[in-house]
Amino acid sequence: MRLLLTAFLLLAAGSVAAQGNYPVKSVRFISPFAPGGGTDTVARALAQRMGEALGKTFIVDNRPGAEGSIGTELGAKSPPDGYTLLVVNLGTLAINPNLRKLGYDPLRDFAPVVQTTSSSTVLVVHPSLPVKNARELVALAKSRPLNYGASSSATFLPMELFKQMAGVDMTHVPYKGTGPALTGILSGEVQVLFGGSINTVPQVRSGKLRALAVAGDRRARALPDVPTVAESGFPGYEANSWNGIAAPARTPKPIIARLNSEMLRILALKEVVDYMTADGAEPAGNTPEHFAAYIRSEHAKWAKVIRDAKIAAN
Repeated sequence: MRLLLTAFLLLAAGSVAAQGNYPVKSVRFISPFAPGGGTDTVARALAQRMGEALGKTFIVDNRPGAEGSIGTELGAKSPPDGYTLLVVNLGTLAINPNLRKLGYDPLRDFAPVVQTTSSSTVLVVHPSLPVKNARELVALAKSRPLNYGASSSATFLPMELFKQMAGVDMTHVPYKGTGPALTGILSGEVQVLFGGSINTVPQVRSGKLRALAVAGDRRARALPDVPTVAESGFPGYEANSWNGIAAPARTPKPIIARLNSEMLRILALKEVVDYMTADGAEPAGNTPEHFAAYIRSEHAKWAKVIRDAKIAAN
């Protein structure tokens, strides 16, 4: 018994020491999306600066597929030792799990580290459409058929919520990614799109798209003259997009605390703030506990929208 106790104490001491020296090797960021998208871009900016701060390489490992579910499941099943982190977002933790059975539980299989960004989905139209605001769009949709593009559940559901609240119908045209969806509306193949601000703001600034409203609870810093959907006559509407970092459940709390502290410092850097806000995203930053509570609230919110709309995964 004494030998067993001694062995346990030595093992525990070694574990504490390892956590105190963390990281002692490279850290992998699993990004469950293809390179080049808004979520992946934020992850790469954070990984680079984390590597510089902690003296070890933070490698972004892209594992796209099934709207992020493949990479997210891989993250959930990785060793909880702090050397595998996961990029999470609205779709992977709040929407997809309410649409289909997945190989992970969004509320039990992860240890949230920090929310990195929050960005408003932007209601945009092709410039040829004769509307200047959300109310005019609704009136036009009631007078003639319109179609809208969506590349994922995270862009499909904000439109479905808008349609419910506005009492209007538009035809859904699915796309297999953000790039194809943008190409679809820029070419006039579809007339309307709810898109992430990271991807749509540059197109609005160039005049290639017209922004009618932002879906968040406040105006976007990148589009200060564009009202919210709620301000446009649909009170109560809110559909923020967000990203964050999580680790597998049971990752030691000292490691989570170290990661959170460093990431909060990086998210507050002026260069990072300027980089993210340039395209419409805003650095968030919170404690692991607050991020966990936010994930739970978002999961419950979209579960109700999906249930009320009787939406089923295709």
